[in-house]
Amino acid sequence: MDQLLLNTGFPILSVIIFLPLAGALLLLFTKNDTICKNIALLVTSLVAIISIWLIFGFDKSSAQFQFGEHYSWINTLNINYTIGVDGISILLILMTTFIMPFCVLASWSYIKTRIQAFMICMLIMETAMIGVFAALDFVLFYVLWEAMLIPMYMLIAIWGGPRKIYASIKFFLYTLSGSILLLVGIIWLYTANNYSFYIPDMMWQDYSLTAQVYLFLAFFLAFAIKVPMFPFHTWLPAAHVEAPTAGSVVLASILLKMGTYGFLRFALPITPEATVIMMPYVLWLSIAGIIYGGFTALAQSDMKKLIAYSSVGHMGFVTLGIFVLNIDGVEGAILQMVNHGITTGALFLCVGMIYERTHSRELNTARGLGKYMPIFITFLTFFSLSSFGFPGTNSFVGEFMILAGAFEFDTSLGRFPYLALAAIPGAVLAAAYMLRMLQKIIWGGTDNPDQSWISDLNLREIVTLAPFLFFVFWIGLGPQPFLDLIHTSVVQLLDQFHAHQATTVAAANVLLN
Repeated sequence: MDQLLLNTGFPILSVIIFLPLAGALLLLFTKNDTICKNIALLVTSLVAIISIWLIFGFDKSSAQFQFGEHYSWINTLNINYTIGVDGISILLILMTTFIMPFCVLASWSYIKTRIQAFMICMLIMETAMIGVFAALDFVLFYVLWEAMLIPMYMLIAIWGGPRKIYASIKFFLYTLSGSILLLVGIIWLYTANNYSFYIPDMMWQDYSLTAQVYLFLAFFLAFAIKVPMFPFHTWLPAAHVEAPTAGSVVLASILLKMGTYGFLRFALPITPEATVIMMPYVLWLSIAGIIYGGFTALAQSDMKKLIAYSSVGHMGFVTLGIFVLNIDGVEGAILQMVNHGITTGALFLCVGMIYERTHSRELNTARGLGKYMPIFITFLTFFSLSSFGFPGTNSFVGEFMILAGAFEFDTSLGRFPYLALAAIPGAVLAAAYMLRMLQKIIWGGTDNPDQSWISDLNLREIVTLAPFLFFVFWIGLGPQPFLDLIHTSVVQLLDQFHAHQATTVAAANVLLN
């Protein structure tokens, strides 16, 4: 428990984890739809406000897990309720608590049936998502990892589009299939670590290379499906297209990040030798995802599909940054997780606002909206610029750091910078498909449909989008406070990774000599 700084005061992590669940229980006894929406908005907003204390109480100079709590859960199996936050997880928790109130706002008029059940699903999912990023016991992590599948499945299956059953089942089966091997890996680690599920104790151990490779493959399948990496991405477009707006936002902004978080939290520190062996394959799969996602997005006429395939490319940049295994790459990857959550979440909100007015997600239906929705177009333009990494926006900082890390990775090996150059076309493709979408929506062509009856954004919709735009420019123009939060933990992770590699090489040399 040396890695865990126990919190002896106000249990802030438990409060922000279980407050949404308490709100869901309260909604069970509330039948009025308006009251249900107000309670859900109040609870998610309260969680967001309370979570701000994490920033003020977080020691940026320490790589230990902070705000720690440890309680016995199932003594017989040595399963505990252990939670904590470090630099790798704090921004992801804050992003989750920040986004959820706006998901409730976005559903205010969009969801018209079974509102009580919808809000319950949203609150239960928030508990599970925050818990995943804070869990330090592997059973607790796995329970919450699986628990979030159920409300997301219900969001798609009940409130989704025409092919909602197909999309929800495909989403559930894909993610569940990867999780089964993850469970096998967890059980093996439990037996190999003196029957303990405490995650930090599993890190930096001298597991055999064979065991590490099998563990890495189990981790990789579970997390690559969740990201999703190419070629495990086929569940994503269907899920995004059929999900309600709030479901698409949660899926893109938060759920996908659990895969990349898993690589950082488990694959690198638990299977470092296997990570080095498998690294070239993961890097080139990331490049394939960047290029494939860009070309496929360019071919889409459905706005939701376009943004869904763009996520494959953007998350390819994130996995590229993680597996170049240097500070610029990993810090850029973590920052880009947050950037993608902000920008892509906002783009899905924009598509939802168009859908509420036109009942279509087709670009041809939205042609020429710029004349009648100037406020909406202003938001959409800035979010689109952010999506392809325009300088001054948040995504530019993350992608720049990732590409710098890729250049550093290649030059450290004394070779031509193939990786960085291979990733650059992804940025060009992103500009192509986002500008194409903007051109059609703002100006269209000579035969635009009559849009004169469409109204611009109302106050609720402006309030929903404005905070996202604020963070687009804050991170884009002043990213240092965000990088300061993650820097110490990233440095320690990579120092321990490279030290472990050096120790392994030295031991191998002794045996060979």
